[in-house]
Amino acid sequence: MHFMVIRRADAGSESSAFPPAPLAEAIPAGRWLHPGSEAARLHRAGGAWRVEHGPFPAGELAAGFAIIDVPSKEAAIAWASQWPTADAEGGAILEVRETGCSGGCHGIDTQSPPHLTSYAVLLRSSPALEADDMPPAEVIALMNARNARDAQAGVLLAGDGLKPTAKGARVKFKGGRPSVVDGPFTEIKELIAGFWLIQAASRDEAIAWVKSYPFPWPEVTLELRAVACPPACPAAH
Repeated sequence: MHFMVIRRADAGSESSAFPPAPLAEAIPAGRWLHPGSEAARLHRAGGAWRVEHGPFPAGELAAGFAIIDVPSKEAAIAWASQWPTADAEGGAILEVRETGCSGGCHGIDTQSPPHLTSYAVLLRSSPALEADDMPPAEVIALMNARNARDAQAGVLLAGDGLKPTAKGARVKFKGGRPSVVDGPFTEIKELIAGFWLIQAASRDEAIAWVKSYPFPWPEVTLELRAVACPPACPAAH
C-alpha cells in the first residue's frame, strides 16, 4: 500500500531555512516545497480560470510530502511517528493519507529525476471529493490518457489521488512526542485530494499545463508549488 505523508506548514516551515539539513537528510524521499509566498492557486469556475498569487495562510498549506510503501495504515502511522526530532520538537503535524481513488484512475510514478524545475500541483479538496464522488468512467479515461501521454513525454513525473480523510490520520508532535488523531477531518479548505508532480521550464509553463488539463469537475481549485528540495537533496537552501 502507498501512503502520502504530508508535512503541514507552519510559521517555521514557511521560512527559507526549511527544511533543516538533518530533516532533509533523514527523509530522502521527501519533496520540500517553496514557501506559500511563492505559491499560486488556480480556480476554475464557469469555464474560466482565475489565478491567485501567495502568500497564503500557513494553516492551509503543505510544507512537503513523501510517498511511502508500507503494508498498512498502522505501519504508515508508525513511520510518521518516527519523524526526525530535528523537526518534530517544533510541533510538526503530519497527515497520513492512502493514495489511490475510486473509479479506475491510475497512479503514476516514473521514478525519473527532473532536469527542469519540478512543480507539485495539489488538488484542493471539496465536499464531493471527501465523499468520494467519482466522475463517469469516460471522464476518468480522459485523465488516464493525458497522464500516460505526459508521462511518456517526460512532463509528468508522478501523480495519484488521495483517498478521503475518513481513511486517514494525523500525527501531531509536542515536545518531540507524537499523538495520533484519526480522520475524517472537516477543514475542507486545508485538505488535499490528489497531486501531480510535473517539470517545466518556467512557472508560466507550469500554469499553462494546469489550465490545459482535463479536470473532470466544473469547479476546481489547485495549488501550484515549486519543489525546493527533491528526493535525496543534501540540505536546505
